Amino acid sequence: MTDRRPLLRAMYDAAVAAAHPDVVLASHLRPVPRGKVICLAAGKGAAAMAAAVERHYLDAFEMEPSRLTGIATTRHGHGVPTRRIKVIEAGHPVPDEAGLKGADDSLKLAAQATADDLLLVLLSGGGSANWIAPVEGIGFAQKQQVTRALLRSGAPIGEINTVRKHLSRIKGGRLARAGQRAEIVTLAISDVPRDDPSAIASGPTVPDPTTLADARALVAKYDLKLDNAISRALNDPANESCKDGDAAFAHAHFELIARPRNSLDAAIQLAKDAGYEIVDLGADLEGEARSVAAEHAKLALQARAQGKQLAILSGGELTVTVRGNGRGGPNQEYALALAGLLNDVSGISALAGDTDGADGGAGSAADPAGAMINRQTFAKMKSLGLDARSYLDANDATTFFEATGDLLMTGPTLTNVNDVRVILVDPV
Repeated sequence: MTDRRPLLRAMYDAAVAAAHPDVVLASHLRPVPRGKVICLAAGKGAAAMAAAVERHYLDAFEMEPSRLTGIATTRHGHGVPTRRIKVIEAGHPVPDEAGLKGADDSLKLAAQATADDLLLVLLSGGGSANWIAPVEGIGFAQKQQVTRALLRSGAPIGEINTVRKHLSRIKGGRLARAGQRAEIVTLAISDVPRDDPSAIASGPTVPDPTTLADARALVAKYDLKLDNAISRALNDPANESCKDGDAAFAHAHFELIARPRNSLDAAIQLAKDAGYEIVDLGADLEGEARSVAAEHAKLALQARAQGKQLAILSGGELTVTVRGNGRGGPNQEYALALAGLLNDVSGISALAGDTDGADGGAGSAADPAGAMINRQTFAKMKSLGLDARSYLDANDATTFFEATGDLLMTGPTLTNVNDVRVILVDPV
């Protein structure tokens, strides 16, 4: 039987390429303003986006270099060479002191912008962790504690960001408030379900529909054990985020330049070209990784029983409620759950990967992007005596796939449009 791993990897690569800053950014950039271009970028694509801005203004438009300045705060290992825009590599998913400096310096630079300047804000997935600016009364260690608790809770990203926005001086429209004298143009690569502008990097330049009361309700919902200072901050009206109608947004414009739907379509096209019938489950899936995997395994087994050649594709962002002490992320956990459910079934192969090149992990650029499974995986499970269920119970997908040799290792991709999951069913 044909090995489908090359096709699976090509589909993942096509999804990533469709959202790369080098491809999607330049056509959205504004003409040269009267004053300066002040570029503030955050997220896993921040440095690549900043480099694309430099090529546009310095090379294509031959703008005087002194009129271009800025800061790009990105994840460790995601930096690229730049000429005028300073790159700061910071922590993700748990913020570090580099992110603290990146956010503080970005707020100061925004406050210097004049009516003649263009404040160009470039956002991509990871910006919420990269820009860390705690409100008064919250220490850096307490902000880290909140982030860790939220990540372990199983809360979807929108809920996580609701809490983050009400503990920050840069999120929830506050960056726009700092730079409101200038024209503000935000160009964003979406990494959130349904492409909600207020959720991408926690919406630093757009109105926030969520409230302090919403944030407090989420703390209660997930029974988060947090420092008393956090509770005080979430009860302080001064920490309410910026709402629609705020003067901060009088000269603010927001554009999506890449979205998960476009990337999923790029992967779907390759599957169609290879002769597969398509089941498109959408680009906005949410839910517990192992539960979603169980639903998708049923679809694959039904197609297998009917002798179909079928590709089942989905995007979105799954979650993991962490109960064990293992390593991994939602894509690896999804693939591990599939491996247990499809063990010894021929004709089915799958890939689950995060388009940023890192799925969960410890924040290293060398973390896996996800995992693949096929008949070779099942053979390894048998020969090594691996029980997928026990690894799933320990949330230890990385160790499992290290043993089978099925980790998807890509390194930083310099973009992020959430997950790409593909199951290929071939008639046997």
